[in-house]
Amino acid sequence: MPPLYTLLKLTAGVFFTIGLYSMLFKENKFYRFSEHIFLGLAGGYSLVVLWAEVLYPQWWQKMVGIPAEGTSPEIPGYWLFGALLPIGVMGYFVFSKKHNWISRIPIGIILGLWGGQQLMNWWTKYGPQINDSMRPVVPTTWESIRRPDLYTFGPNGKVPLAPDVAAHIRENLYPTQALSNAIFVITLLAALSYFLFSFELKGKFMKQVNTMGRWMLMVGFGAIFGSTIMSRFALVIDRLFFIWGEWFQALIHLGR
Repeated sequence: MPPLYTLLKLTAGVFFTIGLYSMLFKENKFYRFSEHIFLGLAGGYSLVVLWAEVLYPQWWQKMVGIPAEGTSPEIPGYWLFGALLPIGVMGYFVFSKKHNWISRIPIGIILGLWGGQQLMNWWTKYGPQINDSMRPVVPTTWESIRRPDLYTFGPNGKVPLAPDVAAHIRENLYPTQALSNAIFVITLLAALSYFLFSFELKGKFMKQVNTMGRWMLMVGFGAIFGSTIMSRFALVIDRLFFIWGEWFQALIHLGR
């Protein structure tokens, strides 16, 4: 690739990076221009990805019987998949003032399928979490304060313990595990008590538990917010590296 072309490409990236971050100063036309360019490129890229990664492998290949990579070449075509085409086309009637109502048909179908799928997804995601929240808090052994490791270190690295010894460790609950479980259960119950709006919490103990639950939620939300800020900083650092690392180095290389 010619160095000049590489520099022009990197310079365009730097130009629009600065344009998008100019929003931090104030609303300006430079930011608006960069935003429109970015959204246009993202829209065009999304259309290509939609066909290449969704429609072609999941719809067209199965409908006409084109075998996917690594599968049997003799695959029958499922031509009933063609019935999905008019349903999908109906969605584009949203751009028509006269026939706008037609676009509501595929939207209703998608929302119905999506709503049923979300019930299953909800249980798949939160069911194991609900089951995991029911943790034992009483130790079953005092052989060791903490749970022993399931391996030892040998000359060649980690060596797993004998199966019967490892099974014995897994079957028992050690004091440090019990303490960790107790802290988890208390935090969970305190946080859930904050959402008891059906009746008034009376008594000093219940009010203190409710207050502790509020503080626990604030700590959790603070951790989420901190993680979000760190991800933004990671994005800024990546863009700064792009400007000072790739673009600046290409500029110096071209000037030599």
